[in-house]
Amino acid sequence: MARINSVGIVGAGAMGRGIAQIAAQAGLRVYLYDTAQAALASARDSLRDTWDKLVQKGKLEAPRAEAALQALTLCEDLAQLRDCDLVVEAIVERLDAKQGLFRQLEDIVGEACILASNTSSLSITAIAAACRLPARVAGYHFFNPVPLMKVVEVIDGLRSDPAVGDALAELARRMGHTSVRTKDMPGFIVNHAGRGLSTEGLRVLQEGVADCAQVDAVMTGQAGFRMGPFELMDLTGLDVSHPAMESIYRQFFDEPRFRPSPLTTVRLAGGLLGRKTGQGFYAYVDGKKQVAPEAPPPAVERMPEVWVSPARPEGRAAVVELLERLGAQVQQGDRPGDDALIVVTPLGEDATTAACEQGLDARRTVAVDILHGLPEGRRRTLMATPLTAQAWRDAAVARFSSDGAPVTLVQDSPGFVAQRIVATIVNIACDIAQQGIATPEDIDRAVALGLGYPKGPLAMGDALGTARIVEILRNIVRVTGDMRYRPSLWLQRRAQLGMSLLDR
Repeated sequence: MARINSVGIVGAGAMGRGIAQIAAQAGLRVYLYDTAQAALASARDSLRDTWDKLVQKGKLEAPRAEAALQALTLCEDLAQLRDCDLVVEAIVERLDAKQGLFRQLEDIVGEACILASNTSSLSITAIAAACRLPARVAGYHFFNPVPLMKVVEVIDGLRSDPAVGDALAELARRMGHTSVRTKDMPGFIVNHAGRGLSTEGLRVLQEGVADCAQVDAVMTGQAGFRMGPFELMDLTGLDVSHPAMESIYRQFFDEPRFRPSPLTTVRLAGGLLGRKTGQGFYAYVDGKKQVAPEAPPPAVERMPEVWVSPARPEGRAAVVELLERLGAQVQQGDRPGDDALIVVTPLGEDATTAACEQGLDARRTVAVDILHGLPEGRRRTLMATPLTAQAWRDAAVARFSSDGAPVTLVQDSPGFVAQRIVATIVNIACDIAQQGIATPEDIDRAVALGLGYPKGPLAMGDALGTARIVEILRNIVRVTGDMRYRPSLWLQRRAQLGMSLLDR
């Protein structure tokens, strides 16, 4: 297939402008079309301003900025795209609109011209079904803001010519972006994999395990994510996030792993969309998130001795080492003394289940999450049973925060907060690999770049231990009976065989 040198872009909104910017900066001839003249004028002014600022900041040489501006042609007639090698649509997210546009374009452009859709949720195969030459139609899904989000999904429809995807991938590299290849499935890679963080975070909130600020603090301070689920949804806007959640859930025929939450349905109806409306899961004043300061650790007159359950030897060893470093008196023996704080280290279980199955006094029992950052002084998460007395809760928080590390105490939950969210993220990514939607390498690249996770979900599973992830998921299923947590076969087999999740 011939090298792409000229790109037509239909739609001069944020996405269209972003694609036009990176294409012009890469030396391509760019033809930007919109039905509204005002949108074209606004796009031209916006792009000129952007290039001026990049020059001022030393991020773009002045001659390159001028060349990019000269490479841009504003088009008021769709026929002006007739000589383009590629046309990318970035219009309204409606199947009928995209099909109608591509039918129009087929009467204008040459037969060698590639037609690409920037859709984030619609089937490429369905869009191409309306075309005379469906083989030249593919998905080319950029992320907003396009110049900063350095990843693009290249989507092969069922009738797409693989050479078309190859040409789009090569063009992405020329424009400074990483391309990832995906089959035509709901949510492609990024929106599909992204269900783990948002939907499970909402589930934690809905169950009353923790509030929004606590969940976000655990996911950033303990699990190492750049943003927690509620910060992310406020940034994206529920008018974008909720329809994506519903769409993917329905397109997978009500697959439990993707089950949305009524919490976002109500908030969307009430216009609590996030930053753009000044009120989402958080309130925003002058664009700044309003969060109440965390309460200081409770003052405890006499620290009790601590007994750590030996039921999970690995967990016990890690907690005992930390407690001794914190100056705690750790009781030895198979059973706790009558005056000891009882600590359990469950994976995927709640504190109640751990206490009852081990025959422990639930009034003195507190669970600690050992999956992330326990010894490093990052945020630590504790969990009490409904029976745990306030004095023992206070003693646990005071002890585990005595080195200055922040501590979050949550309500009883199978899998705490980070365990269940991270395990869900890993599990969904494994199922994407199982279905052959994308290669493991592309799954991790897409998610790390598109969602800003600390690492790709499959690498995350390897780092935490595949056997541990499987155990967490199986225990959550055992406690809750909810099949949303059933482990992917891809994950189970690799855990059994000791394989990396990145192995095909």
